[in-house]
Amino acid sequence: MKYFIAWFPMFVIALANATIREVGYKRYFGELAAHQISTLTACILVGVYVWLLSNYLAIQSAGQALGIGLMWLAMTVVFEFGFGHSIVGNPWSRLLHDYNVLQGRVWGCSYSGSR
Repeated sequence: MKYFIAWFPMFVIALANATIREVGYKRYFGELAAHQISTLTACILVGVYVWLLSNYLAIQSAGQALGIGLMWLAMTVVFEFGFGHSIVGNPWSRLLHDYNVLQGRVWGCSYSGSR
């Protein structure tokens, strides 16, 4: 249960990161570059959070770490598609576009509807 609960601050980190992108630097870099910068900053911020949390989590094995990571990945994808479609109102095609690495889309992390 503690691993499940540990995911929720990552949501807050990602939301703050996306907000800073949308109201801050997106107008200077453009949508795609801002998205890519935001992906990097999200990875760094979440990495620092997980590193700080690592003593509390007391992960015992690589298999356990993989399981926790897969759970967090599933929670993130479910949230992004659920929130992005149901709350923000983005069409499924837009949500899927955010995962198209062939177009430079390196991560979903796009909670804002202002595109």
